[in-house]
Amino acid sequence: MSITLKEMKNYLRVDGTEDDTLIRSLIGSAERLCMDVIRTDDVKILYGSKYGKAAVMYAVNYMFEHRTEADFKSLTLSLRSMLFGSRQEAF
Repeated sequence: MSITLKEMKNYLRVDGTEDDTLIRSLIGSAERLCMDVIRTDDVKILYGSKYGKAAVMYAVNYMFEHRTEADFKSLTLSLRSMLFGSRQEAF
């Protein structure tokens, strides 16, 4: 139940194809970051959580828009806030 390229491009309001490779890569990175935040290696658990999909889309948007000056500490804190209820005690 991963986010599709089309769905993410719609969210980002991107029409062309020149950023497709970047967006695909950012989806994978955002999923991994969100899975690390909730302490799981299972993408199904991420997307099964209440705000998992929204968190991934938020992270992709943040990384796409702030490619050159991203503050990953701030991004991670935001994701922790979004996903706090889904966070497991340990891996």
